[in-house]
Amino acid sequence: MFKATIDADILKTAIETLSVLVDEARFRISPEGIVVRAVDPANVAMVSFDLSSSAFDEFNADDSEIGMDLSKINDIFSVAGRDEKVVMELDEMSQKMSLHLGGLSYTLALLDPSTIRAEPRIPQLELPAEVVLNGKDLQRAVKAAEKISDHMLLGIDEDVFYMEAEGDTDRVRLDMTRDSLIDLKSGEARSLFSLDYLSDIVKPASRSNEVTVELGKDFPVKIGFTIANGAGKIGYLLAPRIESD
Repeated sequence: MFKATIDADILKTAIETLSVLVDEARFRISPEGIVVRAVDPANVAMVSFDLSSSAFDEFNADDSEIGMDLSKINDIFSVAGRDEKVVMELDEMSQKMSLHLGGLSYTLALLDPSTIRAEPRIPQLELPAEVVLNGKDLQRAVKAAEKISDHMLLGIDEDVFYMEAEGDTDRVRLDMTRDSLIDLKSGEARSLFSLDYLSDIVKPASRSNEVTVELGKDFPVKIGFTIANGAGKIGYLLAPRIESD
């Protein structure tokens, strides 16, 4: 059994956080909420997604696992108006999901979860440095870097968090001091990352007032934020590119 009602904007944002990395995903549903763990096809980035039952206006669920085509869901939400509610209902016999949205009714065939890549184990990394900043500041630096290069350096130098990109002839750098950040925990941190992935990840993160970035030296970066007034937690893990000497 699964039947739930939620703000369309919340569900749209939730699906977007996943679809920037994967086209389909396994959704683990329980009375406590919905959980997704997924890794992109190239094994470069992972996403962890937890949406508590408290994010919903109504939530009735037993334990189940379903597979969903995220592109189909995104297409549906492209016609959603502001402040609309979505009613979701699972028909376990037919393995179809009904969505009712602003007078529109959709019936979607679900995917067999066994045909979708197995849920990855998210490594528990204790990274030495942590920055908390506005998501729009992070997106601004990524957009500037895209004009110069296909990769970006993230690091901390004492009380400064810096984001830097260097091309064949040009270079761009954004320094953010402790005063311009929400929070900063200094530590040895300097790692290079693909802008293809960073630009996708910062799209949903840019709407958050507080994005946490955890860093180390040539370690993956952890990027996390919340949605639905804290009832939803999103975490990305992106592998570094090793700098050539």
